[in-house]
Amino acid sequence: MPKTLLEKVVFTIVMATIMVYGMIVYNVALNTGGVTNATFLMALHEMPIMVPVACILEFFVVEKLATALAFTFMRPTDRPQFITYAISLMIVAIMCPVMSLVATVLFKEPSFGMWVHTWGCNMPMALCWQMLYCGPLSRFIFRLVFRRGKAENPAA
Repeated sequence: MPKTLLEKVVFTIVMATIMVYGMIVYNVALNTGGVTNATFLMALHEMPIMVPVACILEFFVVEKLATALAFTFMRPTDRPQFITYAISLMIVAIMCPVMSLVATVLFKEPSFGMWVHTWGCNMPMALCWQMLYCGPLSRFIFRLVFRRGKAENPAA
């Protein structure tokens, strides 16, 4: 996974873009009563706002905090993929309420109740989207872009 600053920046942008787009599509579908072809286009309108917010939060705050939280119940000697899963879970646990708050303030009638409702609706989808689709796809794209030799990355 990312080792250099450039790799971390690229990985964060890829992960945030895929995650944010999926969650915006989900929220547009909730707000419009279902998924249509137009849902995927409507979701693009929020991307220029939400992707930079997610990237900045993830890169400067959440990744470090999520890693620290994951290592409260994981050990460095645990299987690397389980450490990755634990960090991903912690990232969702932090990012979902924060991004739900940002979306509530920017795109909805802001109130505490609306934020809690948005967060509650988003959390199950964010967990599933991250663990089953976004995370694996982002890691696959990262491995394609930053190919490493077998000695450096035995799983490649």
